[in-house]
Amino acid sequence: MNGIIESLTGMDALSDQVVAMDLLISAKSGVRNYAMAVTDAGTPEIKEMLTLHLVEALDMHERISTYMMEKGWYHAWDMNEQVSLNLNNINTVLKLPTL
Repeated sequence: MNGIIESLTGMDALSDQVVAMDLLISAKSGVRNYAMAVTDAGTPEIKEMLTLHLVEALDMHERISTYMMEKGWYHAWDMNEQVSLNLNNINTVLKLPTL
């Protein structure tokens, strides 16, 4: 979406939120994949390398989720608040004009 239109409609923050959520989902997937790979490692050296990558992926996930919580975009510990936020975002998107 055009940056000017995003600013005028208030969608700029929502766009940032969508990008951050996509990054968070990707980070979660990376953590899951590294964890599975560690358990299937064929040698101690490979297991150690994958474990280091797992720790880095966990750190990235933590940094992304902390950023999102600080922005008010992610409520990992409050399901009701997260559902409310998701519903608000859905309603915002549904009100957008179709192109």
